[in-house]
Amino acid sequence: MSEEILMNITPMESRVALVENGVLQEIYIERARSRGIVGNIYKGKVVRVLPGMQAAFVDIGLERAAFIHASEIAPRNSDRTDEQVERPIGELVHEGQSLVVQVTKDPLGTKGARLTTHISIPARYLVLMPQNNHVGISLRIEDADERERLRQLVEKCIEQENCQDKGGFILRTAAEGIGEKEVMADIQFLHRLWDTTLETIKASRAPAVIYEDLPLSLRTLRDLVDPDIEKIRIDSKATFTKVHKFVKKLVPQVDGRVEYYPGERPIFDLFGVEDEINKALSRKVQLKSGGYLIIDQTEAMTTIDVNTGAFVGHRNLEETIFKTNLEASVAIARQLRLRNLGGIIIIDFIDMDHQEHQRQVQRSFEKSLEKDHAKTNITGVSELGLVEMTRKRTRESLENVLCETCSTCDGKGSLKTAETVCYEVFREILRAVRAYDSKSYTVLASEKVVDRLLDEESSNVADLEEFIEKTIRFQVEPMYSQEQFDVILV
Repeated sequence: MSEEILMNITPMESRVALVENGVLQEIYIERARSRGIVGNIYKGKVVRVLPGMQAAFVDIGLERAAFIHASEIAPRNSDRTDEQVERPIGELVHEGQSLVVQVTKDPLGTKGARLTTHISIPARYLVLMPQNNHVGISLRIEDADERERLRQLVEKCIEQENCQDKGGFILRTAAEGIGEKEVMADIQFLHRLWDTTLETIKASRAPAVIYEDLPLSLRTLRDLVDPDIEKIRIDSKATFTKVHKFVKKLVPQVDGRVEYYPGERPIFDLFGVEDEINKALSRKVQLKSGGYLIIDQTEAMTTIDVNTGAFVGHRNLEETIFKTNLEASVAIARQLRLRNLGGIIIIDFIDMDHQEHQRQVQRSFEKSLEKDHAKTNITGVSELGLVEMTRKRTRESLENVLCETCSTCDGKGSLKTAETVCYEVFREILRAVRAYDSKSYTVLASEKVVDRLLDEESSNVADLEEFIEKTIRFQVEPMYSQEQFDVILV
């Protein structure tokens, strides 16, 4: 399988596309204005100690001083303990002291950033904790045997690297099922990164940025690159230079696969990525056979409906349904990754009579999900043909990143018909007649509603005028949506 990573970089926005066999599978978007500072490490200076609050303010070079509580301050090279939490803030820090801190919460409103001295640096499968030496495992990895296997694997790799005194590790949820090669690569990467960070700390004067959580272009190398990736193409010369330096120093196994793309045609246009992004914002996904999917994303869950559409098959109905479901199983797995759909997902496959067909569709779906970077959990095909599954939310969905709620329909996805609005207008006029005395009434509404009132509903308007013994006039209001109208007393 041929895999490539494409990077489209501009000053405002960075976009990364994962392409398999020429087909877009995943898209990552990061905008400069919305980048936070959580995870960044600073060399700060304590500017004020507050004994009454057991806290201190630290200047890390931002507009407002950041805030750190005593429970988040630990002596060097020591694990966090209850005794440290109880120690007075005055014994832990003093004004003018330099302090290496990490941001745990972005500044919000008038409040400064929140800090900790318990540093942690993530890689793809492991998180390095330089100040202690224990191995922890994410609670989301529930299988006891797998937890023990991973613990022994990390301890074995630490022993092989002879780095017992270089910090401890936490295994992330994504580590479930990985082998020695992946663990060793992460340990080596994190130690090289921490050595570089220590050099920067020694050479810097407070306040200074020591380590910034990697931008999207570099996080891609950390989280997505594996032996299957053949090429990494970047359309920005400046970003290519940064990536090349990063690769040579910290991810040497990728060296030689990074290329600068200087073409005049936009890189996403060249590989059809732009069109695929636009298609991924549509409810309907067309299948090659003529069938289609309908994907509805709501706050509670995402539902996916499979339909045969124009596909009539060549043998019989059951064979047609089976082939449509098989094709849909592959397409759905891709759409989950591409749209980054998370949480509860309900898939309504077309009902299949044969259990063997159900098993094959489920196997096809599970196999298609093997390359998904997010953790998934799938149930079997129910008697109704429904598959219930969950997919871990790793970031906002593509729709939430690129779109906002429609101001016309307010997120409903539908509008009242012009006919419905006309009848609401009639009812509103009758209410006005009962409540107020007026010589005539003017109705302000959208062009489509006014056109209907003057055409199909003209006889009803005449009857209403006769009934209320008043004149009714109509005026088009271009800025009104189809559901908006006003009745004005004249």
